This record gives sequence, C-alpha cells and structure tokens, in this order.
Amino acid sequence: MLTGLRRLSISRHTSLLVDPAVNQISALLIALVAKMDMPKRINLELRNRTPSDVKELVLDNCRSNEGKIEGLSDEFEELEFLSTINVGLLSVANLPKLNKLKKLELSDNRISGGLEVLAEKCPNLTHLNLSGNKIKDLSTIEPLKKLGNLRSLDLFNCEVTNLNDYRENVFKFLPQLTYLDGYDREDKEAPDSDTEAYAEGVDDDDDEEDEVDEEEDYDEAVQCEEDEDEEGEEEEEDEDEEEEDGEEEEEALSVEEEEEEEEDFNDGELDEEEEEDEQTGIKGQKRKRDPEDEGEEDD
Repeated sequence: MLTGLRRLSISRHTSLLVDPAVNQISALLIALVAKMDMPKRINLELRNRTPSDVKELVLDNCRSNEGKIEGLSDEFEELEFLSTINVGLLSVANLPKLNKLKKLELSDNRISGGLEVLAEKCPNLTHLNLSGNKIKDLSTIEPLKKLGNLRSLDLFNCEVTNLNDYRENVFKFLPQLTYLDGYDREDKEAPDSDTEAYAEGVDDDDDEEDEVDEEEDYDEAVQCEEDEDEEGEEEEEDEDEEEEDGEEEEEALSVEEEEEEEEDFNDGELDEEEEEDEQTGIKGQKRKRDPEDEGEEDD
C-alpha cells in the first residue's frame, strides 16, 4: 500500500495520478504516514522481512526527529535504493554504512551541507537527488568528488542552480558525472535520469519473483493434479481387478451350480431306472404266477 506513495508528485520527477478518486486516497495515505516517525515507518516497510533482505526502502513523507536519520543500521547490507523525500532532514550524518547503495533520494529536505558523509558511508553511489534542499554554493558539493561511481546528480530547485555558469562549473568540479539535473553536457536528456525509473526496475524484479512464485504454484497444482490422476487410475485399476475377481467368482459359482444340476439330473435318472427295474421285477413275478394259478383253477 505505502510503496505506491512513490508514484505521487512529491518531487519534480514524479507525476500526479490522473484519477481524482485515487488522488484523494493517496492524499489520505500521505497524511497518515506524515504523522509516523521514521523508525515506525521503517518497521512498517520491512513487512516481516529482515533488514538484510531489503533492497529497496521508501520512507517518503514520514517524520524525522530533529532532522536526523533514525532507525537505519548497517544491517541493511543489501540495500540498493533508499528514498527519504520530504522527511525534514537537516543532515545525513546518521546515515549507516551502506556499501551496496546505488541510488539515494534526498529531495525536498533542508540539507545545507555535510555531504562528505556520503563518500564514506555510500562509496558505490551512482545516483544522488538533492533537489529542493538548501544548497547554496559549489563548495557544498565538492566532497562528492570522492564518489568515483557517481553518474547522476540532481540539484534542481536549489539556490546553487542560480549561480553563473552553474552547469559548466559543476561538471568541472565533478568530472565523473554524466548527467546533471537530468541532462548531459550537451543538454541531452538522460533516458534513465529519475528515481522512478529505478523504482520501476525494482518493481519489475518483484514482478519476476511473483511470476516465479506463480509458476511454482502452478507446477505444484499440476503435480497435485497428476498425483490425483495417478491415484484415480490406481483406484480404477483396483476396481477393475475387483470386478474381474467378482466375475471369476461368479463363473466358478456358475460352474459349481451346473455340476450340481448335472449330478441332480444323473441322480434323478438313476432313481427312475431303479424304479423301472423294480416295476419290471414285479411284473415278472406276476407272470410266473399265472400258469400255476391256471393249473389250480383247472383242478
């Protein structure tokens, strides 16, 4: 939610959102975070991460105590982008050692000097935005000579920009610079001159991480579906085996029933034959008795 605040027109490099409703919501968010002190804001921005996991930290519009940086430590060892726009800073003296910091946003504060700290604490700085501060003369920025990797410096809306031959003198003071106030020595605009471009790059990294997570979730879902399909196939195979076993049992029972019926049928035939034999014997006996009976009748 709060990371979206960097899209607001806090400095000259950012643009207002077009939708009025969104602007109202953004204004409310600014009012809320403006009442929050820097340590609390840092804790909020961590979002359950450890300081060493953070590469981008946006603290715009929070409240600094006595114009000093608070809550930051050298535990933010992976930090590459730090934005402290409009937080009431008077000095950067409390800035911790941040060896990997490349882009530092300090615009719309009240810094008037003490920039030698940056060379000591942020030796690999490439982009520095000091627009809207109290920098009045070239001697204030002289310590930036020690920042050998510094390619872009922004002093827009500082009093120093009103000096004669301001641009020429700054490029002489800081020969390592490629861009001053968003333009090179030939007044060609820098293609990647503002902080927002870097912020978008960080957003792209976050999007890539989200895509990786989505792909992993998709792979897990596919794997689950495959496992379910395999389980379903195994269950179907078990059902088929049970059906086959049932059919075999039915066939066996049918064979037994047929054998029993044949046995019953054979027993029935034997019984009938025995009855016929008995009846035949009786008839034979009757026939043998007839002549005798006839003789007796003759007497």
